[in-house]
Amino acid sequence: MQITQVTPIFRIFDYAKAIEFYVDWLGFKIDWEHRFEDHSPIYMQVSKDGMTLHLSEHHGDATPGARTYVICTDLKAYHEELSRKNYKYNRPGYEKTFYGTYAVQVTDPFGNNITFNEPIQQKED
Repeated sequence: MQITQVTPIFRIFDYAKAIEFYVDWLGFKIDWEHRFEDHSPIYMQVSKDGMTLHLSEHHGDATPGARTYVICTDLKAYHEELSRKNYKYNRPGYEKTFYGTYAVQVTDPFGNNITFNEPIQQKED
């Protein structure tokens, strides 16, 4: 077996707040959206720089408060970009972790967490 992709599903409760957080602030793009009929819950896919998430208003698809651990590069620049946007509900720090990364943790309006991590490169002697 070879795994080619893993896609977390985050439970959301408000489409407009999800768009404000994931698209307007974090910079994801909407790949597709699906509703079985008008006024039914949304199920959608968003992506950014190789990361894909499914966001669902459907009861039972996921539990609020999930956490996703992301390994990335250029995290300091991304943190600065987020800080310049002055998102009203989230002001993440840029921190050195005990496990050898720099990290930026964000929490969506529904309690789901994404921790972006960039490994600290050790100087070889």
